[in-house]
Amino acid sequence: MAETFFTTYIAVFVAEIVGDKLLYTSGVLATRFRWAAVISGMSLAFMAKMAVAVAVGATVGKLLPPWLVAVLTAVSFIGVAIAMWRQPDVRTPKEKDSRILHGAMIAFTTIFLSEWGDKGMTTAGVWAAANVSLAASRGLSHSSAAIIVWLGAVAAMVTKGGLAITLGASIRSWIAAHISPRRVRHFAVLALILLGILSVLEVTGILVD
Repeated sequence: MAETFFTTYIAVFVAEIVGDKLLYTSGVLATRFRWAAVISGMSLAFMAKMAVAVAVGATVGKLLPPWLVAVLTAVSFIGVAIAMWRQPDVRTPKEKDSRILHGAMIAFTTIFLSEWGDKGMTTAGVWAAANVSLAASRGLSHSSAAIIVWLGAVAAMVTKGGLAITLGASIRSWIAAHISPRRVRHFAVLALILLGILSVLEVTGILVD
């Protein structure tokens, strides 16, 4: 259970942290509302979005044979890695939204309605499919495996959002000044490829816990 949670956490966090628009959105919200309001609305939005991603992935994991889940897992991770590789090294921050009116409600709406099907959701769905497919061999029910993946994905997203709110621009400025954006992007791509390979090996039974 712990392994599933932490591997999901790492996979989703890595997929989401490189050059994502939410980092800017969270920073803007934090300048207009109290931290507690923003993090509350943000957390609810992440819970809802990741529930959809995990539900889709879990359904795939239950209905499809392991070899097909492995193929879909490989293709999905390759797609996410390619998309991340093609990210430009220079980002232009989003302009502040002057229409934001109510803390938690606006934070929820802003995040819930934006970037559906992004790298984080894709990774969570793929991870759910792989872990649900392996649930029986790990002594877990399909629903338990899906819930653990969901918890890991939500935790990763809340961590990312919390970092954006509390540290935000200062951290990004430090990284920009000391670490090449290309190196950060390359590390994230390599990490995703490694996680994808491990997932495929597990689904196909080549790698056993």
